[in-house]
Amino acid sequence: MQLRKNSIFQISTTTIFTWLLGLCFYSVTASAKAEKNAGWDIVKLEGRDYVSVESIKKFYSFTKLTRTGNSVVLENSKVEMKLKVGGNECLMNNVKFVFSNAVNTSGNKVYVSRMDLAKLIDPVLRPNFIRNAGDFKTVILDSGHGGKDPGATNPLGTEAGYNLRLATRLKGLLEAKGFKVVMIRDTDRYYSLQERVNLANQVSENAIFLSLHFNSGGRAARGIETFTLSPPGVSHYGRGLIASDAQEKTGNEHDSANIALATALHGSVLRRLGNNTLDRGIKRARFSVLSGVKHPAVLFEGGFLSHPYEARLVANETYQSAIAAGMVDAVTRYRFAVGRKPAPAKN
Repeated sequence: MQLRKNSIFQISTTTIFTWLLGLCFYSVTASAKAEKNAGWDIVKLEGRDYVSVESIKKFYSFTKLTRTGNSVVLENSKVEMKLKVGGNECLMNNVKFVFSNAVNTSGNKVYVSRMDLAKLIDPVLRPNFIRNAGDFKTVILDSGHGGKDPGATNPLGTEAGYNLRLATRLKGLLEAKGFKVVMIRDTDRYYSLQERVNLANQVSENAIFLSLHFNSGGRAARGIETFTLSPPGVSHYGRGLIASDAQEKTGNEHDSANIALATALHGSVLRRLGNNTLDRGIKRARFSVLSGVKHPAVLFEGGFLSHPYEARLVANETYQSAIAAGMVDAVTRYRFAVGRKPAPAKN
């Protein structure tokens, strides 16, 4: 099956992450004093702190802010950010992110939750401000399911099988780039979720963790999506907030690195797949492997085995090769982006 070569971005640069490498400003939420000096316009809405888009425009050097009805667009030479009042989706250079809280208004101003600013927008726009995230050479690959647990299935194959095929292909490509690769499983073997976490946490050196999956959700559902761990106070995607969501998990130590890694991975895979797939977005979730792993971690869903067309894509070697190549691009670019030092603050 021939994959289209044109990118969904329709621009000359390769991924959103490549664009964002050069955006180096001051620390966004280091302290209340720093926020005051930065001129943040913060209000309390529905019990949460919200920050005006005018403040975001100023701090991140957006040169243009346009509001048309409920649509808001922030622009500069490198980034276009699209928001919709009442919605929780944010498009940055056409990569979809799902906010934890809806975009809101107060008076005639539009506001974004402080949680989404600190835990999503800032790490994406300024990956080089994330501390201790770039000094890794090890990639842990977790092929979801296996053994007695086949995962999603269809007449063409099983999710467990596709996950392992993708991981095996990815392992070779990463090793060719000089990375050390640790496979949670390299055969059709069953591991519990806790066993996967334990194996990942036995890796003592700095590493990143990629959990590989394919999806199922009815004949109409299609596309790729990438999950990072919900920050404390944010629910699992698709359900309401419960008391345990306030607890900090092991994986929350890397909230900023998680979202930066997800951005690189999701954007790079989309570029490699072109128009052959639908962008379902970067989302927050409380999956066990994300909660318990001590390394920066994401969970990737590479398409729906329940969709008639996408099932054939997933079974196709070219499609899997494109996903693997996108992931290698992402790991390389992520490591460079978070490893760069911020520019010195100007007086």
